[in-house]
Amino acid sequence: MSDFTTTDGQRIYFEDTGTGTPLLCLAGLTRNSRDFSFFAPHAADLRMIAMDYRGRGRSGYDADFMNYNIFRESHDAIELLDFLGIEKTFVLGTSRGGLIAMALAASHPERLAGVILNDVGPVIELSGIAKIMAYVGAQPTAKTYDEAAVALKQVMEPQFPGVPLETWRMQAEIQYEKQDNGLALRYDPALRKALIEQAASGATPDLWMFFDALSNISTGVIRGANSDVLSADTIAKMHDRHPGLISTEVPDRGHVPFLNEPQSLDLIQKVLKNDV
Repeated sequence: MSDFTTTDGQRIYFEDTGTGTPLLCLAGLTRNSRDFSFFAPHAADLRMIAMDYRGRGRSGYDADFMNYNIFRESHDAIELLDFLGIEKTFVLGTSRGGLIAMALAASHPERLAGVILNDVGPVIELSGIAKIMAYVGAQPTAKTYDEAAVALKQVMEPQFPGVPLETWRMQAEIQYEKQDNGLALRYDPALRKALIEQAASGATPDLWMFFDALSNISTGVIRGANSDVLSADTIAKMHDRHPGLISTEVPDRGHVPFLNEPQSLDLIQKVLKNDV
């Protein structure tokens, strides 16, 4: 178990495993460092660094929930790299993590060797936003991981047909913490307040500006074929603005692919080898 303290006094948990090419793994909005458990068995030749954002997983909760934003979280990522003495790294960003990766491209492009965006781009579809807001901050009703697995499979089956129940059991353990009276969120419920107030204040950044900052950085994007967050149309526009971009679509996956699919692994390796 490892952690460090940010310049504003927040304790950030991270995992640093393996040796070789550094790969900073940035999780989804409500997820944590365990978000990359399905990818990890395929990363034998990588130094995987996965962090829990402030207010998520094993990191400390911020007394000011408005600090749950991609600017502060990207700054925390840079502070983690500084703490570890890593000058340059590849970044694998899932959903929110991809937005943070784009923010890093705008603020610290010299620190990025390449970027993989997992089912996220400069346009977040409204249907995806609605689904996200429907669950953020809501405590699970399931009392056990087995119950949660059944519920996840039922809800996710339309986007993830055929995914076995044992996979959803693993996902339930990643997402929820077991307590004496049942399961609980592995993040600060105040994250929902942050999203609502940031949207109301008009503090949403220009994501196309962030994406354009990747123009001179090796970049790949993975899209779940059934995604309701990243559309095929947005992928096409991303290719228009980043001629060197490579992309792949993962069948029978929505938001977000697990990253153990052949299509995902192939694209990740291409970016890591700068074969784009």
